[in-house]
Amino acid sequence: MARRTSRRIRYAVVGLGHIAQVAVLPAFAHARRNSELTALISGDRTKLEVLGRRYRVNTRGNYDQFERCLSECDAVYIATPNTEHAEFAIRAAHAGVHVLCEKPLSTTDAECARIIRACREAGVRIMTAYRLHFEPITLEVLRLIRSGRIGEPRVFESTFSMMAKPGNIRTRPETGGGTLYDLGVYCINAARMAFGAEPVAVAAFSVDGARSGFPGVDETSSAVMRFEGDRLATFTASFGAADVSSYRIVGTKGDIHVQPAYDYAEGLAYTLTRNGKAIRKRGRKVDQFAAELLYFSDCILKDREPEPSAEEGAWDLRIIDALLESSRRGELIALRAFGPEPGPRASQATSRPAVRKPRTVKTQTPRE
Repeated sequence: MARRTSRRIRYAVVGLGHIAQVAVLPAFAHARRNSELTALISGDRTKLEVLGRRYRVNTRGNYDQFERCLSECDAVYIATPNTEHAEFAIRAAHAGVHVLCEKPLSTTDAECARIIRACREAGVRIMTAYRLHFEPITLEVLRLIRSGRIGEPRVFESTFSMMAKPGNIRTRPETGGGTLYDLGVYCINAARMAFGAEPVAVAAFSVDGARSGFPGVDETSSAVMRFEGDRLATFTASFGAADVSSYRIVGTKGDIHVQPAYDYAEGLAYTLTRNGKAIRKRGRKVDQFAAELLYFSDCILKDREPEPSAEEGAWDLRIIDALLESSRRGELIALRAFGPEPGPRASQATSRPAVRKPRTVKTQTPRE
């Protein structure tokens, strides 16, 4: 049973790698209305000491001390390597603590089911940390699509790429690395939001990362997803190409091109083209992680189901599982039906000032 909370949700951040240090920890300064950083969990003593002093967090512990630290907390933000998400989400649920978990929710559909079951049985809230579900430009693009500005959306295409450093957790198979888990999941989720529907079949081709120094994971994957209503989505995710972050939705009356589309370190922008006329808009850089914290804390305090749900994260993993299977077998893979998912609402758009990148402790950017 979830513990009772005050008007401010007390969080433990689990895992103090790059994303936690440059984005999650600083975000609490912009989420003070209902969120408070209370505990730090890491296997690295230096990180605990330095970051604990910087953020004035006295409750600190290693992974074996996880439950002890949670006695001071209402919720966790899980920012560990992908393969560890299930362990800490389930342990948090057993401790009666709510779960906000970085994407991907886990590395298999089966593990996602274990996470969801544990949280449901414990009566705790769980949300997949899809930060773009709160980003104003992303939600404005969805509003334009839903209002019919480009007619009926028929085609989605996307590229998300960067030059990744060998040895980073994103490039190691034992930590759940690979482009589909790290980058492709954004493209999949964006396509599902754009169409407001679920794919019924998928196919993929992948290039092993051996040539780039990370064998055993996909360095580049290209995929095709067929959706209900004869709509098609294609995307390429790569750890071996220059930085690109974009998607385009083409409808029967126009198109919307979003670039940059998935970043958190700069403002996003789109171009809407209809009847030969282009309208361009660039948004401000905002703190997407503070938006997640504010929203999830409100869900806990008001006892409501969050969007994006854990099921949202699980469905994206089901698609990734099928894409990996397609790449191995060289076959089209049919998908079983998903449940309904409403997608983000326009009211979820949240603008908080962007954070300044802090000095990091024993961690490096994943990009070359």
